[in-house]
Order: sequence, then C-alpha cells, then structure tokens
Amino acid sequence: MARNIEPACKICRREKDKLFLKGERCLTEKCAIIRRPYPPGEKGHTRPRETGYLTQLREKQKAKRYYGLMEKQFHNLYNRATRLKGITGENLLQLLEMRLDNVVYLLGISMSRDHARQLVNHGHIMVNEIKTDVPSFQLKPNDVVQVIEKSRKLDQITASLESGSSHEMPKWLEFDKQNFKGTVLRLPTRDEITVPISEQLIVELYSK
Repeated sequence: MARNIEPACKICRREKDKLFLKGERCLTEKCAIIRRPYPPGEKGHTRPRETGYLTQLREKQKAKRYYGLMEKQFHNLYNRATRLKGITGENLLQLLEMRLDNVVYLLGISMSRDHARQLVNHGHIMVNEIKTDVPSFQLKPNDVVQVIEKSRKLDQITASLESGSSHEMPKWLEFDKQNFKGTVLRLPTRDEITVPISEQLIVELYSK
C-alpha cells in the first residue's frame, strides 16, 4: 500500500499550519512550525505569487496530508462525496472524519492519525466486535470501535490514554475508557468538524 514517507514536520511547514502529525511533539516548543515558520527549501523565505489555482491546490494538499491520504484515495473519496445528497464539500469532510483511523485518533486511543493507522493495520482494533485492519473503513452511526483485549496494555495506547489527547472529544463520539470502547453516536455536523480546511476551495479545484 502506498504511503507518504516525507518527514512530517516538513509537511506542516509546507502547509504553514499545524497538522498534528507528530503527536505530543506538536504541543511543545520543538514543533517545527514554531521553530521555523516558513516553507522548507532554499526559497522557503520567499513568497510565491498567490493565484486562485495555487490557493485551491494548497488547500487540497493540506486536507490530504491532514488525514494522511494519497492522491488517488482522496480523489476517489471526493467522487463518492459528489454522489451523496447534500453539499459536496461537507459530504467530503464527513467521509474523511468517519474513516476508522481518524475515529481511533479522535477517541484518544492514539497520539496521531499516523499512529492510528498503524494500530488498525496491525490488527489491534475491532469494529462491532470484528477485527478490522483497514484504516479507510467507513464507520456509520451506532458502530462500536474497540481495542482488542490483548492489545490494551500496549505502551503506545496506555500512554495516549493517560496523557490525554491534544483535542477535545467531539460530541458525535462517546468513549468508555474503562472498556477501551468508543461509539459513533451520529454523523458529525459541519460546525463540529474543526479541521482548518476550506472545503469549498477543494470543490472549486476538482470542478475545473
């Protein structure tokens, strides 16, 4: 399976925003955005001419990197969003938020989405009591996400739960810490999706 192996801190610097790709490090003064708040490379200090296309492209790239998707995955998800009822941009964000790896991260089981993908890939997560190793698995309301019993003492999971997540638990999720179990209560509304992304720019880019 293809994956982005570019250094996470360079990704954040290129998008000029914290994408919380490095877990706890993003909350400290070691964060690359704080230390070097400009794009990587020799010309990082210079400002490219901002065009409408460039703005739209950067927003799409930021969304891809925020959720850890490759181009084909992201485009396929956008095409799916266009076939759903409602506003395409909001549909896209809902689909991204309802990915299994994203929900594992939001529940506080992992420190980052990259770590959440690892947990899912390695078979540490169940959905409705069935082991699921597909990070892109689309959850639905009333689905139950749970850490399998033999994985509950993993250092990475216990450290994440003990330290507390870097974000507030969204109201569309519920988590039973004692049983390592989370429940999807409903679909998130647009105002509950707090990612710093302007979905309309992405729709405009793909509509060309």
